[in-house]
Amino acid sequence: MPRDRSKAATLGGSSDETESAFYEALQRGDIDLLMSCWADEDDIVCVHPGGPRLLGAGAIRAAFESMFANGTVRARPVQVHRVVALSSAVHSVVEQVEVMLPDGLHKAVVLATNVYHKTPEGWRMVAHHASPGVAPDAQVSAAQRPVLH
Repeated sequence: MPRDRSKAATLGGSSDETESAFYEALQRGDIDLLMSCWADEDDIVCVHPGGPRLLGAGAIRAAFESMFANGTVRARPVQVHRVVALSSAVHSVVEQVEVMLPDGLHKAVVLATNVYHKTPEGWRMVAHHASPGVAPDAQVSAAQRPVLH
């Protein structure tokens, strides 16, 4: 299914703005906005916590559509560490996620790595890899990080 590139063209001029649109799309359950955040390339990749590696827009879209069929994904980034170059950016993100289960609302921490490339359409995601985290991951401050030489 072709993606709506007109919406993609309105995404901002930084990897941060594309990331913001990605998390907004998750929270709204907006598959078109979510897919507009991804690069229009065959080799984009996504791994959800405990899930298989998804290659290409079709597989990624199907996985998110399946998630959205159960409701929106209430994930919000609470800490982002960025490594940015001229045409690529890597964001290490601590996500706070709320999941509704049969016994009620549960909160979880997810550690994600989001990789962006600067394309002719602007900054687009080329990889999203997420894994389960633990509560202390969400509480690490800059002062607690070790200095690496």
